[in-house]
Amino acid sequence: MQIKNFKDMYIAELQELANMESQIDIALKRMADASSHPSLKRELLRHRAETKEQSKRLKLRGHTDQAMEALVNETQKMLSLLEGDDLRDAGLVASAQKLEHYEIAAYGTAAALAGQLDLRDDQRMLHDSLEEERKADAALTKLAKGEVNQDAAAA
Repeated sequence: MQIKNFKDMYIAELQELANMESQIDIALKRMADASSHPSLKRELLRHRAETKEQSKRLKLRGHTDQAMEALVNETQKMLSLLEGDDLRDAGLVASAQKLEHYEIAAYGTAAALAGQLDLRDDQRMLHDSLEEERKADAALTKLAKGEVNQDAAAA
């Protein structure tokens, strides 16, 4: 698709978000399956359910988001290098936060574009997803600082 105007750019961003959410859904399932820490597994599965809802909100199909694909591939590569449950869990948190930070940037960009186009309903929907991503990131930070990283450091 050739992008010829600002609205086309916004639509391309939405398509990218839709694809990104489907990639994250798969990654979160793999990460939850690989985690041994019960709180981490719960948080990854909780966010996976939230991701499915975000994807439904977008209702679009788009091209493959290559940056997200690279982040997901890096997660798989990193997991293959880490030995032991505690260290793997700490690596999972770090990888999940990289994914969250990318989503935060993507939703923030799309929400700003929607605002510029005076698409208030879209802007609110995107802002809601942005806030969910920020909360997921905060929950991962809390898990890392409170439990997971301490366990990995002690192992």
